[in-house]
Amino acid sequence: MRFGISNDVKFKKILVIYGGYGEEKHISIKSGNAFLKSLKRNYGKFVDGLILENEDVPIWVDSKFLVVPMIHGKFGEDGSLQKILSNRNIEFLGSGQASSKLCFDKAQTKSVISKLGINTPNSLIFNRNNIIQYEEIIKKLGKSLIIKPNTSGSSFGIHVSENKKSLLQILSHLDYSDWLIEEKLVGRELSVSVLGSDVLEIIEINHNNACYDYTAKYQSKDTSYQCPAILKNKIKSKIINQCKSIMSSCGCRDLARI
Repeated sequence: MRFGISNDVKFKKILVIYGGYGEEKHISIKSGNAFLKSLKRNYGKFVDGLILENEDVPIWVDSKFLVVPMIHGKFGEDGSLQKILSNRNIEFLGSGQASSKLCFDKAQTKSVISKLGINTPNSLIFNRNNIIQYEEIIKKLGKSLIIKPNTSGSSFGIHVSENKKSLLQILSHLDYSDWLIEEKLVGRELSVSVLGSDVLEIIEINHNNACYDYTAKYQSKDTSYQCPAILKNKIKSKIINQCKSIMSSCGCRDLARI
């Protein structure tokens, strides 16, 4: 096995599925096109793309394809697409249904990570129809806070609150179902990719926004990335080991970004 794909399986084509119907559709199309361009340089006519605009995967998508899911956010990363592919016995790149569903849920993922002895910011989970009183939030987490959808990607919907007034304003305009609110930590922003069993170079993200939100990630010209990040060997080794543990405990396969 390599990256979760059986070596003895012969595929007629690699199929990149991208697009989707959520708020991250245009990001998915960019990612899908970039992936297609890269694959076609090496595999040419054996690579094809499929842009989906709903959850109906065409019946012609079957076991003759090796599928590369590139739909961001809902349906593509929450285990739904992976379930359809698995039920059709279609091999695909990336984590399976259970792992995808787990990792799309920030609170559940934090719970798994905490059991490994790895610290994450103190947090509370709540529903917009059952909002926690701001006094309780500030008492448990302090005044400097990060509020974000519990199940969403691409840094959509992130809010930063530094006082009672801004917190009350944010809580009154929530437009997702489940929310995660965390204490805001000040420190270096690091991103680590794992490919198979290999932890790649650690990247440091530098930006001028209040947090690494959608604007900083996709739109700002001031955001920069340093690879490899300048770290002491002891810290680097600790991060690498933690990433391996997280990858394994969350049941991820093939590739992940932590």
